[in-house]
Amino acid sequence: MKTVKLLALAAILALAPGAARSAGRDIYPDPSQAKADLAAALKTAAATHKRILLDFGGNWCGDCQVLDLYFHDARNWPILEANFVLVHVNIGYMDANLDIAEKYKIPLRRGVPALAVLSERGTLLYSQKGGEFEAMRNLESSALTSFLVQWKPVKEGCSAVVVNC
Repeated sequence: MKTVKLLALAAILALAPGAARSAGRDIYPDPSQAKADLAAALKTAAATHKRILLDFGGNWCGDCQVLDLYFHDARNWPILEANFVLVHVNIGYMDANLDIAEKYKIPLRRGVPALAVLSERGTLLYSQKGGEFEAMRNLESSALTSFLVQWKPVKEGCSAVVVNC
């Protein structure tokens, strides 16, 4: 797994700063979409009883690219899809959506990617304070797995530690 991670990171860094476009798409939408995306996520989360996962970053950010690869790997994607509504918040070059980052207590000066978890009603449950995912390139996908399992909603009859419940 470590070899796959290193190869993916090498490919991303080799193509930077256009790494996000290497997959044919930008991960982070235009910064002007953030408020509308958040409003839509709040409606979806309320209707589906999922939590909202806010991912603050930028298309220029190699660590954000690694985080996105980990979001979509075979272990994490089912957990993410079953339990969260993912919203990518584009912070531009640390000059966009600063109000959203402040509202959800994300200290952008600590680096990106940065994550926040909201309840299905939009209450802040967690905000990354110490740059925990800022150096994604140095973390394994399992670090994200642990995070997702820790913050997923606990459904009736399930244990918080069961991954696919």
